[in-house]
Amino acid sequence: MVVMGERDTEPAYAQLSRRLREAVDAGEYRGGVRLPTEAELAQRYGLSRQTVRRAFQDLVADGVVYRVPGRGTFANEDGRRYRRQLGSIEDLLDLAADTTMEIVAPLRRGVHIEAASRLRLDTDLVHAVVLRRVHDGIPFALTTVYLPDRVAAHVHDAPELAAGAASRNTVMGLLEPYLEHPIVEAAQTITVARATEEIARELNCNTEHPLLRVDRLYSNDAGEPTELSVSYFLPEHYTYRVTLRRAGHRPQRP
Repeated sequence: MVVMGERDTEPAYAQLSRRLREAVDAGEYRGGVRLPTEAELAQRYGLSRQTVRRAFQDLVADGVVYRVPGRGTFANEDGRRYRRQLGSIEDLLDLAADTTMEIVAPLRRGVHIEAASRLRLDTDLVHAVVLRRVHDGIPFALTTVYLPDRVAAHVHDAPELAAGAASRNTVMGLLEPYLEHPIVEAAQTITVARATEEIARELNCNTEHPLLRVDRLYSNDAGEPTELSVSYFLPEHYTYRVTLRRAGHRPQRP
């Protein structure tokens, strides 16, 4: 058995995951070069296939590599995939720290029956703004944000939501200073969709390209819906990761 280890307390899968991550960062698997298979790594390091598989699962979840059935595992080159671990409302606000919000269609009032229903409004009239989210010059998401009149009034004249504007903001971040009741909850649904002509044009992809659709309905501390966002993400440029824990249990910190 080959001893992997510089860190005696680090699990074998974590050591292997770290080694492979360092190799990817060093450019050892550029240009479509396949990473070693599970069997090859198991033999090289004297590990079980299950341990190697766990290491690959961590790398895939972090967007470091991707797997193609029947072909193997490959590096995501040039850091082109946007990775974000979300676990709180604050994490959603932090999107402004490393992405750009580009306004495709400015905030306007119009008839949006489904959005009005989900926002539990008495009218079909809702304010909507369409924005594109960009990371390192690459557009990876197109989002429509719907706001009730009472909420939209706070940002109706905001320059960040005008046609053609680009800023490091989120709509929720623009709203927060003005809300009497803060946003405390986001109910999220993730499904699969295909790119329409409009989405394909804004995200520089082909029509019918497979996308992740993420719907978030934000509510305040009074239980009132405050904002609805409907986003379409390019899966090749976006990784979503969330950590789930048992209720009442938190990891021990050294």
